[in-house]
Amino acid sequence: MSLLPPIVSPDEWQAARDRLLEKEKAATRALDALAAERRRLPMTRLAGDYAFTGPDGPASLPDLFDGRRQLVVYQMMDNGPDDYCSGCAGVVDNVGHLAHLNARDTGFAVVSDMPIMQLTAYWRRMGWTVPVYSSRGSRFSADIGAGGGFALSVLLSDGDDVYRTYVTTARGVDRLRFDFNILELTPFGRQETWEDTPAGRPQTPPYEWWRLHDEYPAKETP
Repeated sequence: MSLLPPIVSPDEWQAARDRLLEKEKAATRALDALAAERRRLPMTRLAGDYAFTGPDGPASLPDLFDGRRQLVVYQMMDNGPDDYCSGCAGVVDNVGHLAHLNARDTGFAVVSDMPIMQLTAYWRRMGWTVPVYSSRGSRFSADIGAGGGFALSVLLSDGDDVYRTYVTTARGVDRLRFDFNILELTPFGRQETWEDTPAGRPQTPPYEWWRLHDEYPAKETP
């Protein structure tokens, strides 16, 4: 069975594309409605007096805002001293230039229970410039809903108080990744076995193909 899409005339292709476009527009409107509802969520105060450590030394939770009203935090998994989560690495690899967030009074930072020395060495290896802090020894990971895993949280500051307004994990974080969103526009998709994909298209189990970006072979061949 061919792994390629069927070949049709330009008119047939345009008709199929237009049918899909109607569904895409409906999905966009549904996402707009979800975003509007998300903006109306209540918030809860983070009462913990959390102590973080950054590359430049100790930091408080308000310090992570760097003078901005809003802060998005990605809590990265701590897999121990000799391992790193390739999924978390993929999330950070997909973070763009922060000037666009900063222009809307919003910051972004990565927090992990890994020791700061391990984090800074990791940041140098990966070439990341995203702000990073260690939450080791604090309850911050548990209090924002990450526990021993990962989560993306949205925080809002009001004077000396910090509030938690939103959190997502698992597929909710997946949906924010540039690479996954781009792959899902392609005929082969993410090429993972859970996807509803026509027979014959390449597929491998999820997670198994993920690597740190400096661990992929120089050239992948099908």
